[in-house]
Amino acid sequence: MYTGMLHLHSFGRWVVLVLLLLAIAKHLTAGNRAYTKGDAKTSLFLMIASDTMLLVGIYLWLAGPWGLQLIQANGMSGAMGDAVTRFYAVEHQIGMILGIAMIHIGKAQGKKSIPDTAKHRRTAIFYIIALLIILVSIPWPFREVGAGRGWF
Repeated sequence: MYTGMLHLHSFGRWVVLVLLLLAIAKHLTAGNRAYTKGDAKTSLFLMIASDTMLLVGIYLWLAGPWGLQLIQANGMSGAMGDAVTRFYAVEHQIGMILGIAMIHIGKAQGKKSIPDTAKHRRTAIFYIIALLIILVSIPWPFREVGAGRGWF
């Protein structure tokens, strides 16, 4: 089951990234357009996808060899001593939780009683921050922490 969940998590990142880029583009190009139900639905789908990936990631951290088991085997100081181990045991989770928090804050901006241009601008800002945090927190194949892993 772990392998299947890992593949789901790896594929799901692309879903989250595409939805995040779509939402950013919608809000940046909104201009003076009203904040529509379509904008809210895009934000909702983005939030659902990111929350689902968070739940799958929590399972992987608890059940897999790169999270809790690694910390239990090496101790926290041992896990923090190696860059790759530290990334999978601590940094990836913290970065993704912060990125998902920015997505939630961005979605909440669309519910405020403020002018629509401010809603679009604020939502785009929080989504851009989320995108940057998430991109840094992904173990890309070209990084040391993702060496040997595929794109999917």
